[in-house]
Amino acid sequence: MAAGLSGAAMTGFVAKNPLLAAAARRRALPPLAGRALPFSPLTTARAPRRRGLGTVTCFVPQDTEHPAAAPAPVAPVPETALDEEARAAAARRVAERKARKRSERRTYLVAAVMSSLGVTSMAVAAVYYRISWQMEGGAVPVSEMFGTFALSVGAAVGMEFWARWAHRALWHASLWHMHESHHRPREGPFELNDVFAIVNAVPAISLLAYGFFHRGLVPGLCFGAGLGITLFGMAYMFVHDGLVHRRFPVGPIANVPYFRRVAAAHKIHHMDKFEGVPYGLFLGPKELEEVGGLDKLEKELARIGRTI
Repeated sequence: MAAGLSGAAMTGFVAKNPLLAAAARRRALPPLAGRALPFSPLTTARAPRRRGLGTVTCFVPQDTEHPAAAPAPVAPVPETALDEEARAAAARRVAERKARKRSERRTYLVAAVMSSLGVTSMAVAAVYYRISWQMEGGAVPVSEMFGTFALSVGAAVGMEFWARWAHRALWHASLWHMHESHHRPREGPFELNDVFAIVNAVPAISLLAYGFFHRGLVPGLCFGAGLGITLFGMAYMFVHDGLVHRRFPVGPIANVPYFRRVAAAHKIHHMDKFEGVPYGLFLGPKELEEVGGLDKLEKELARIGRTI
């Protein structure tokens, strides 16, 4: 009876204590193995293992009667053949470029010779007939003839200074869009810069025509000025276009020592070593001397001496 009372008392004590009651309930629960947890989709029971599918091996029988043909081996191209082909292509390009240059030089040569012969013949005929007219009547117009001759020389020399000023102040400034073609590799026998030759020919022809069809001192001076501009233009064409830029062969002109110095000086102008100096042509060596470029001139003269 005492044991029953003590058990009842213990039960009442546990019921009154919540911690002891919770522990007693946990001991009374069945084990978790094989039982689903409340509010959980998972189970602790291990799912039965499924047997995996077996590996299938396929055997393809070989056709012994008609075996497949093996691919033909590709023969490697030897490097020597590739090198020879590259050299042949380069040689063809060089030959085409040389042929094109020869054609361009021939075209410009024909134009230069025809224009030179035409201008020269007209100038000689004009001078002859004008002097003949001056000699008519027995009196020789010494002043008129001297003025014609003096202005011919003066105009030829003055054109060098005009060309120097125009080259610096116009061609390399506001007219650079035209003159630039002369400082780039030329494509074809002509370039846009050739327009300046036509521009300079207009006043020369006008002065010659006025002096030819009129008599007197003023027409004689105009005739001399036009003749001097014409002479300068012809000399400029042969030295600048022919000797310097090789647009046509110039023959013995290339053997004149001073013209060789002129050509070397103009080459330096295209190098832009001294801010474009020299801008003139026939006095180019003098311009280089003024800016201290004689050493460069001698080096360039020695370099191009083997090719001119």
